[in-house]
Amino acid sequence: MAEPEFSARGVRIARWPRSLTRAGEVRIEDGRLALLTSYGSEIDSAPVSAVRAGRPWFAKADETVATVNGTRYRLTLQDDDRARAGGSQVSGRFLAALKRAAGRP
Repeated sequence: MAEPEFSARGVRIARWPRSLTRAGEVRIEDGRLALLTSYGSEIDSAPVSAVRAGRPWFAKADETVATVNGTRYRLTLQDDDRARAGGSQVSGRFLAALKRAAGRP
């Protein structure tokens, strides 16, 4: 099995107005984005070319909004060492990995 292009654990995944998991995983692998629960069950997945993601102006530094299969999810991506670096770095790496996997400039 190949190494995922991006993987983040401990991600809070919410679908307005409720939280689906507080310790989930976001993974980009083989051209697909997968949102997983803390137990590894799939919440949703789609080809990266069909996923829209970004940081709205009102979001916190560690939050990203992703639309997967027409459903909007709020992803709170926190760094493992919060004192060392803020979540904005993880958020930025996620958005960059999504663009690379989709082949967008």
